[in-house]
Amino acid sequence: MINRRNFLQHAGGLASVSTASSVFGQNIIDNRDKLIKNEKGAILIWLNGGPPTIDMWDVKLGAPTGGPTRPISTTGDFQINELMPELAKQGKDFSIVRSMATREADHMRGRYYMHTGFKPNPNMKHPSMGSVISYELSQDRDYLEIPPFFSISTGSIGGGFLGSAWNPFVVSSNGQVRNLGDSVDAERMQALAAIETGFVKRSNSDMAKSHMKMLQQTFRLNTSPQMKALKPTDEPKDVIDAYGETGFGKGALMARRLLQQGVPFVELGFGGWDLHQNTHETLSTKLPELDKVVSTLMLDLKRLDMWDNTAIVMMGEFGRTPRINQNAGRDHWARCWSAFVSGGLVQGGQAIGSTSENGTEITSDLIYSSEDLMITICKSLGISTEKSYTAKNGRPMKIANGGKIISELIT
Repeated sequence: MINRRNFLQHAGGLASVSTASSVFGQNIIDNRDKLIKNEKGAILIWLNGGPPTIDMWDVKLGAPTGGPTRPISTTGDFQINELMPELAKQGKDFSIVRSMATREADHMRGRYYMHTGFKPNPNMKHPSMGSVISYELSQDRDYLEIPPFFSISTGSIGGGFLGSAWNPFVVSSNGQVRNLGDSVDAERMQALAAIETGFVKRSNSDMAKSHMKMLQQTFRLNTSPQMKALKPTDEPKDVIDAYGETGFGKGALMARRLLQQGVPFVELGFGGWDLHQNTHETLSTKLPELDKVVSTLMLDLKRLDMWDNTAIVMMGEFGRTPRINQNAGRDHWARCWSAFVSGGLVQGGQAIGSTSENGTEITSDLIYSSEDLMITICKSLGISTEKSYTAKNGRPMKIANGGKIISELIT
């Protein structure tokens, strides 16, 4: 018989269970957030067009090839362009690889090579750095409801023989998703999923499975709270102001927010570097913006205790000629140029490799390629450098084309 006393005792017991469940649920959320904070991730800042790294990271003061560029000392063991004073203050936390030799001075070929570690081949599509890293690091991230590879304001290179599921998910710096409306009808998605499931069972092909994975991701995108990372309306005003209102600044803040959700790889585009004319005049506005945004990103990662688990690479498809042309510009140059590497997962404060006084050749024994840089970033993220994949033609393909590790960068 249930009387008032029994009812109250029973209700009290339920309240205790409810409270315990609530505490348990909160513990799960707290543990998940702690787990995500400790997950490793990478950001590639892609300087589309091929930046004049001789004017940025390897300044040739007094040389005929140096132009009007002047250097500034950093807290690391090197100098950079004086137009980047905020980055100079954090020089101990990034390194410059000054001896990149990549041999591909065509935009499309250089872009492909620097993203994949492989020269373009009409018979083979190779996975990009972002595809490889997202493939390797997302396997145990069951909590991740959104794509593991985002590309902001740039198209990047796709998954190649890993499959289309590992293509970048492309968004604008305002968080607008390319080729996807604001919502997708749930009933239609469920119907498509049912058809797709049947097709996968019948065909059992990798292509069908990859397409099914993409369909599932599209459905989750419309319901996942993790997509709020694209709309930083809940960020403090001082943080938003620090990144700035430019597309590059907004994109950098979005990249950090995506890493906070557990996304393993984000590529962030910053274009306008194909400077065949008026190079130094253009740099007078572009470099201060780059300085502001990248230095803010670095400080923000430290503030949020994300620094130790993050790697940052900044580069384009090649560098630019030491010779200044008749239009006060610099042309394509892949023979010797520089790449920026940062984050708590790599060793900062160094200039690795060296070039001649006029910047026309590498003068050190340390000569590095795209595959070397890619394999080093994979190593820093805990990905096995002995990993091999099987391409569509059945051939084994070594991760990052079997590059050699830049040992100076490994902490």
